[in-house]
Amino acid sequence: MNLTNLLNWHGIIFIFLCVIALIQIFYYLFFFARLAFYKATIKTSLHTHPVSVIICARDEAANLAKNLPGSLVQEYSTTHEVIVVNDNSFDDSKYLLEAFERQFRQLKVVELKQEAKLIPGKKFPLSIGIKSAQHEIVLLTDADCVPASEYWIDKIQETYDDDTEIVLGYGAYHKKSGLLNKLVRWETFHTALQYFTYALAGKPYMGVGRNLSYKKTIFFRHKGFSAHKHVASGDDDLFINTAATKDNTKINISAEAFTLSEPPGSWSEWIKQKRRHYSTAKYYRPLHKFLLGLYSMSHFLFYPLLLAVIYLIGWQWALLIYGIRFLVQAFVLYPAMKKLNEKDLFPSFLLFDIWMFFYYFIFSVTLIKKPGAGWK
Repeated sequence: MNLTNLLNWHGIIFIFLCVIALIQIFYYLFFFARLAFYKATIKTSLHTHPVSVIICARDEAANLAKNLPGSLVQEYSTTHEVIVVNDNSFDDSKYLLEAFERQFRQLKVVELKQEAKLIPGKKFPLSIGIKSAQHEIVLLTDADCVPASEYWIDKIQETYDDDTEIVLGYGAYHKKSGLLNKLVRWETFHTALQYFTYALAGKPYMGVGRNLSYKKTIFFRHKGFSAHKHVASGDDDLFINTAATKDNTKINISAEAFTLSEPPGSWSEWIKQKRRHYSTAKYYRPLHKFLLGLYSMSHFLFYPLLLAVIYLIGWQWALLIYGIRFLVQAFVLYPAMKKLNEKDLFPSFLLFDIWMFFYYFIFSVTLIKKPGAGWK
């Protein structure tokens, strides 16, 4: 490729591809590598804290029967409680929870029999659960989640110190056969790769309600969910986006501190779920929207530009750019996947990376579409 080509539009496309690739490489090396090579600080002295686990459920009898025992049989010697907020359920949740209450003294059930006006979604029952909690540290999960180990509470609370007010955990999905399961788990890993590494870089922006902990004082200091109570979703990420700072937020990626959920059973169920989750991104802080948007845009544009360079200039130049980006990705993704117990996805990561072009296209409409009022 000579100087003349560089000055024409073929050369401009090649330069554009180089810029996009450099942006991607920057994110991998500046942000994502922080998780790949993260080592938790080893505490010389451990202080255990009382903990209130909070689970909100609406018509979740089957999930509660399957998953609630995992929270109730935790090996945790310090005072703790498990609060289940039964939010206007019409199924047998009430009778199931009554049976669990007779068996486990640490279980506390809060029955809601009236819908909250003008507060859509999960925020009202979760607020009631937090207000009912006896302890300063609350640990949130969902009815369709189960702790990955009996040391879940212990490992999460272990992260707290005098300055910590928020702990971000990993909410994984059960591994099953099939393409959909792998795509769901890849997207979950990819999202965690971002919110964990942004937190490590001092720019925390979200957490997931499947595995999230914070102190009651920070919840009340920010007046709960009042800043975004009109938004159906966002009881997890919008609150963290409002309350988290570089000094008060930590992550916990111990395998014993994971939670596990049943993955969506169909493509339509998954698409509906993700559209509901992504409907909150428009309410993030400007810096977070810029950083997330720049990464998504560069990811989306990379493959169309790569194909354009192959067609207009030659495969050799395209291969050079692709190869450099591939090596950086492999260098970062494998150890990061290993830390989150998702390394079985690594052999197919290039296919998943290409899939992200279509993923962004499918969910881009969510950023302008008004979300529904439900939380299930």
